[in-house]
Formats: sequence, C-alpha cells, structure tokens
Amino acid sequence: MVFVRHALPGERVIAEVTEETTRFLRADAVEILEAAPDRVVPPCPYAGPGRCGGCDWQHATPEAQRRLKEQVVAEQLHRLAGIEREILVEEVPGAKDGLGWRTRVQFAALPTGRLGFRKHRSHDIEVVDACLIAHPEVEAVGAEEYDWPGAAAIEVIASSGGDRAVVVSPRPRRSVTVPELDAPASVMLDQGKGRTVPRKGSGVLHERVGDRVFRVSGSGFWQVHPGAAETLLDAVLAYATPEPGEWALDLYCGVGLFAAGLAEGVGPEGAVFGLESEAAAVRDARSNLRDLPQARVERGRVEEALDRFEIERADLVVVDPPRSGLGRDVVQRIASLDASRIVYVSCDPATFARDLSWLAERGYRLADLRAFDAFPMTHHVECVGLLVKE
Repeated sequence: MVFVRHALPGERVIAEVTEETTRFLRADAVEILEAAPDRVVPPCPYAGPGRCGGCDWQHATPEAQRRLKEQVVAEQLHRLAGIEREILVEEVPGAKDGLGWRTRVQFAALPTGRLGFRKHRSHDIEVVDACLIAHPEVEAVGAEEYDWPGAAAIEVIASSGGDRAVVVSPRPRRSVTVPELDAPASVMLDQGKGRTVPRKGSGVLHERVGDRVFRVSGSGFWQVHPGAAETLLDAVLAYATPEPGEWALDLYCGVGLFAAGLAEGVGPEGAVFGLESEAAAVRDARSNLRDLPQARVERGRVEEALDRFEIERADLVVVDPPRSGLGRDVVQRIASLDASRIVYVSCDPATFARDLSWLAERGYRLADLRAFDAFPMTHHVECVGLLVKE
C-alpha cells in the first residue's frame, strides 16, 4: 500500500517514495500527469512536496476537502465500528476560502532565531514570512519578520475577546530576546507541561461565545477556529438536551465551555460535574463558572477521578477527549453510569469509531452524528456524536 501526499483521488502522478515500512510506503506526488477536476494551485507558496507540513490539502478546493473528510469519517465508522452512515462535513463560519482562520499558531525556530514550520514528518524547518491559514490578528503581531535568538518555538495567539499573546519556549539553558512586535501582545514564558509565566502583560486571554466570556490562561486549550467553539457548543447542547434538575458530567472539560451550557440547561435544581487534568484549566473553569453554583469542576484524570469522587450515575455525559480517545477502560467506566445519552466530541475519526464500537458492546447506539470542517486545508475534522442507551 502506498500513501501519496499532494495527490487527489483519480489522478495520475509521478510519486517519490519518502518513507518505507514493512506494511506500507509513503510518497509525495512530485509531478501531476492527469489532474483531478478539484485540483487548484495552492494559494500558499510554501505548500508542496518537501515544503511546509502544516497544510495537507492546499491543492484542493474547500468543497473537495470536505468531501474527502466525509469519506474518511465514513470509512473509519465502517471499518472500526461496523456503522454504515452517510457523512456531511459542515463548513464552520469564519474561514473564507479555507484561509485566515487559525487563531493559535505554533512556529518552530532555527538556531539563528528565524521562524517557520516543520516539514511533513521531519524536524527540518521551512522558514516562512507569513502563514495564509493564520488569523489576521495573529499575522498582525509580525512574529515571522523577526529573529528570536534562544527560542525553540514561538506560539502566537489572538483571542476573540481582542487579546493577543506570544508564548516563548526557550532552548535548554538559553534566554530569549523578544523583539519589538508590530502589535501589542502579552509575552509569556513556557515552563513546560502546560505551565506559563507572564513576562509582559497578564498572560490571560478572553474568548467570547455568545453572551459569555471565557478566561483562558497562557497557552491553555481553546478551539483554534474562530467559529468552532460556538458551533460545537450549539451541536453539543442540541444533542445533550439538558433538562432542569438533571445531573450531567462534562469529562475533559477544559475551561468550562460545555459545562457552562449544560449548567444553564439543568438550572439551579440540577448539577454539572466537570473533570479536567490540567491545573490551569481547572482554575480557569472555576472562574468561568462562578456565576453558576450548580457547576463544579475538579482536577483529575478521568481514568481514576470518577472513582475517587464516587461518581456512580449520571443523566447525561459529555466527553471531549484528546486525539487518543477514551480507551476501553474509560468507555466501560462511563457506560457504568447508565446515562440515557452520551455526547462524544472527537477530533480523530479513528479513535472515535473505535470507542463507538466499545460503547456499542455496552448497549449504546450512535443515534446521530455531525461533522465540522474546523481545520480547513488539513485532514483534520471534528465530529459530534449522540449515543443513546438501548
């Protein structure tokens, strides 16, 4: 089997093998002999074989990219979960032509301090002077225009609340010289393991979703597409249908986006219990939910914290795990709560489908599914599934 990057289905290409394993080959399409109708000239000059590894599908129209993602999700559901379903990947507002959407951009730095992006499956760096999928407020900082001596990586963040921040990751035993930037921004020092300390400004960003503002410290997790947080919140609540008086769990709750919506739904007579492993996110979530006393957030890994806090039942459960998914042990523990519905948010169709198969063994059926193009120009796709107890 050969996986050919920079090609599209139906094309005839000349491919150069870039990696060989015992089970498959990886290759780059270095010459297109017969192009697919959906092929376009990549808008970014750094896209292409051997160049920047950040974007997968700059050579396809946005519509074709979504069709490809539909095929990927459908294939994973069929192969790993035995589920046959037609998939529609929905466009997320805020990314015209698939560009200008990424509000958090991680640059790698050369020893000289020049910034760029890793090449595909490589430690080599493609130096860039601009990124077309970066949000305009990220590009306004002008990070790529300067050298960052002593830096290993630089993350530039632009929040929907109007804040900008630069998170500096130094090389071992090095200090970083921060240039004068083109736009005002907080500057934070990355201390590893998700910990940051402010060097300039507060180190706190604010993200607005509807009428609510969420505090996010440092480089804490938040959806990178400007329209994704509200889109996913609406989808989760439409599936969860929280009712007054219900008992809801929000697992891997981050800074409390879904917990806030659930808490408003269950009302003062209900309760929401959130679990999150990152200490800074827990502090942010507690701050973000302080006007909702029915919501409680504790720190812990789901694998052990449900037992530690003696959680034995729930009316509904929302899960938003990392790319590695839930895993069999967590699936079994969640299924033991006997919730009438589980809403599963996933950024990886393979682990999502795998977990669905295990949930099916415990009596949960996939009742509905939506998929969103929250990462245009890349192969990534966000799924939200509703599982009901049979």
